[in-house]
Amino acid sequence: MARRHPGFRPLSSPLSPRLLGVLLLAAAALGLVVWLAGWHVGADSAVYRAGGLTLLEGEPLYTSSDLTTLPDWVRLPFTYTPAAAALFVPLVLVPPGLVWGVITASSVVSLIVVLAVVARPSGVWLPAGTALVLVLEPVWKTLFLGQINLILMALVVVDVLVLSGRGAGAGRWARARSTADSARAGGSGAPAGPAGPVESGGSAGESVRGRRWAGVLVGVAAAVKLTPLIFVPHLFFTGRWKDGLRALATFVVLEGVMFAVIPGDAGRFWTKSVTDPSRVGSVHWIFNQSLNGLVDRASDRASWSMAVAVGAAVVLAVPAVWLVVRWHRRGEQAAALLVTAFYALLVSPVSWSHHWVWSVPLIGLLMVKGRRWWALLVAALFASQIVMLVPNGGDTEFTWGPGWSVLGNAYVLAAVVALLALAARELRLRARTAEPGVQPKVAG
Repeated sequence: MARRHPGFRPLSSPLSPRLLGVLLLAAAALGLVVWLAGWHVGADSAVYRAGGLTLLEGEPLYTSSDLTTLPDWVRLPFTYTPAAAALFVPLVLVPPGLVWGVITASSVVSLIVVLAVVARPSGVWLPAGTALVLVLEPVWKTLFLGQINLILMALVVVDVLVLSGRGAGAGRWARARSTADSARAGGSGAPAGPAGPVESGGSAGESVRGRRWAGVLVGVAAAVKLTPLIFVPHLFFTGRWKDGLRALATFVVLEGVMFAVIPGDAGRFWTKSVTDPSRVGSVHWIFNQSLNGLVDRASDRASWSMAVAVGAAVVLAVPAVWLVVRWHRRGEQAAALLVTAFYALLVSPVSWSHHWVWSVPLIGLLMVKGRRWWALLVAALFASQIVMLVPNGGDTEFTWGPGWSVLGNAYVLAAVVALLALAARELRLRARTAEPGVQPKVAG
């Protein structure tokens, strides 16, 4: 019988698929209610559809005025890439009021996929976990706005942890370590790697078929929003050069085609719009939970704030890359991926609070590793709605004292502290494992 990929676990309880079906039906039903009632929900989903429709009608995507294809209750610019507009074209087939429901249902499916791959819960824990994470501020806000953060996260998770294979890149290191351990143990041949037996990722045929597409989903995600480009160097640093090149090629091809389709818009985007901060909103707004946002708020929009943020990003790149490589070699693929994801949130010029949906797989992974108190702490942070409660708007952020500044930058500060603390922990662990006979512990 064909082996299942270790990223998935069958639903052992007959109740699980029924509960998952209820979740999906509830999302679809809510979308229908919103459409039939004419409620104004999902401004960003309206922008996606308008982008695809604007492309079809031959109108400019990147202008100082709003898209003429937007509904009258939305006043937002199209800030996505030219390739994103092409990828949004299928949404034109959906009635304007129903687009939010389609994206919401797709986002719930994406949540299920991410939890299934990272946490691999059994029984009713998958539908229960999916329902519980809906209270996290990044998750419910993504759904409310009709954003595609959860969908893009699922693309990256499936690509890096499933298609690329959990043992990919780490296999040679693990086999070498196993051989050395076997020799010390008297040639028993049992792999004694720190993370237990190395996961093979299924049969050889399944692995080869999956690897042919590895990197493509990352390239597609990056072609929609540029931030997922950071997962290309993640693939390089973890030894998956072919997958990284495939991701980069997918991105370049998708964006390159648009120069032939809409050369004027493509040129305007890559020479002007991509670096125009006014198109994405106020950088100093509390909901920009990035290093750039933190420094911009603290410096009262000083001209040097971006340079300081870039400098901090360069410094933090050292422990981040070191952790990614170290954990990948130890077989901790999900942990390594999450380091890259949270580093991306820190260094992106704009990381809106709803971009922090990577808190979902983090909580799932902590639960799997038995770090339940840490999982609860992370869940409490993102379920606290803290960024919704701190005074904000206009120039309010510039009047914060020390207390409000800590709370108003909670996501950024928590990620920086966690990154540095984990790096320090790994340094201590490396010092201990340098002693003969000491095996390293699994990350978590």
